[in-house]
Amino acid sequence: MKKVKPIIWGIAIITLGVIFGGNAIGLFNFDVFFDGWWTLFIIVPSTISLITEKERLTSLAFLSAGVILLLAAQDVFSYDAAWKAILAVALILFGVSILFKTLFHSKNDKEVAKKVKEAENDKNMDAQMAIFSGSERTYNGETFSGSNLVAVFGGADLDLRKANFKKDTVIKAFALFGGIDIKVPDDVEIKAKSAFFFGGISDERKDTSKAKTTIYLDAAGGFGGISINDGEKHKK
Repeated sequence: MKKVKPIIWGIAIITLGVIFGGNAIGLFNFDVFFDGWWTLFIIVPSTISLITEKERLTSLAFLSAGVILLLAAQDVFSYDAAWKAILAVALILFGVSILFKTLFHSKNDKEVAKKVKEAENDKNMDAQMAIFSGSERTYNGETFSGSNLVAVFGGADLDLRKANFKKDTVIKAFALFGGIDIKVPDDVEIKAKSAFFFGGISDERKDTSKAKTTIYLDAAGGFGGISINDGEKHKK
């Protein structure tokens, strides 16, 4: 799927170039700036994410919002009705998500929940908060015994690439209108339980087959996200 996304974007940009070029030399007359053309900046990325990303609920919500706004721009109904419809769709999708996760708990979710409950009284867990600010924590040989991460209108960065893992650990993460970046080595497996409203977890690592240790990640929030990576994307 990593290759699919740039391919789709490439085709979309080429198509746009052909349309502008064809209009310029008179091959055809396709009006790109139709009523509501700006909604394509919502519809196109959402459609691509719906195809390529694992967390599809957020993509579906934004795609629905884009289509509703496009219909309003085309005078199918008023903008006032459109905003109400968008709120209704968001509530429905959120409700469906809650029902699905409640009725169809995966084995992974149950395992993470059990580990998180066992770690509730662990006084060795670190705490990191980023509220309307940024926060960074880097382990350089120290033992990692778990962490509570909170990002509200801010960003938290936890670097565990050189941490010492003596046993499996737990990370509790909450991101509301914020982002959390967790860097881990390839020999650490992440088992995650997610409860996001417009957001989710993205694991960007390519290979975790050499995993010796497990981090149980209990993640929640809204309009935010958690990125798990090995730090390679920052090396340029």
